[in-house]
Amino acid sequence: MSHAQLLTDAQALWAEVAAAPVAFPEQGISVVASPASRLCPPGWVGLVLLADSGIGTTPDQEAADTVRELLADYPPKGLYDRPEAAKALPATAMLGPTTLAYLAPERFHPAAGPAVEQLPVEHPDLRALENLCSPEERDEASIDELTSPVFAIGEGGEVVAAAGYVAWPRNTAHMAILTAPSARGRGLAKVAASSAVAHALAAHMLPQWRARVPASQRVARALGFTDLGVQISLKLA
Repeated sequence: MSHAQLLTDAQALWAEVAAAPVAFPEQGISVVASPASRLCPPGWVGLVLLADSGIGTTPDQEAADTVRELLADYPPKGLYDRPEAAKALPATAMLGPTTLAYLAPERFHPAAGPAVEQLPVEHPDLRALENLCSPEERDEASIDELTSPVFAIGEGGEVVAAAGYVAWPRNTAHMAILTAPSARGRGLAKVAASSAVAHALAAHMLPQWRARVPASQRVARALGFTDLGVQISLKLA
């Protein structure tokens, strides 16, 4: 799969998730009102910036007009940096920029390591793993919401790393990983995620990796994911 096709597929996904007629322009950012948008929490402004173009959604038309005016002089890549994004769009709260990365099948680099077992998402050992992590980490991984099997690594009778994905529109696999604090820095997340990615590719899905934490971004790149852009959610001041 070419880089151009990977970008086209990612753009088509987010245009659908926007839940309103919108398309990525050749350059710049197209903003529309979409109360049902999944680019951001309800009532917020959502931006997805891929390469040199982007789309944005707002809760109403007045906000859409405001955001369009504020972003008129900003190239999409100028917003990849959080201080610049905050400067362009005064907000009372902001999530991101969060890196968006995608995997072409031929670029996949499987990771070898400890044995990985498949568990159902409701398995109690996964709840125990979540309890070892911070609320922010649990929310970002959302292991309890996975639609795939969970690919887990155990040590001493406990699950210390788990990965899987949620089925998104356009046959996309939205990846998630979670590792116990005591087991980090040993490559276990990469091994568990490798099994989850292989499962998604076998189903002819497009793996998507969304990460704010640098360690998670490094895992994605090690597996062959390509950074294509960022996602930003904000509440206008």
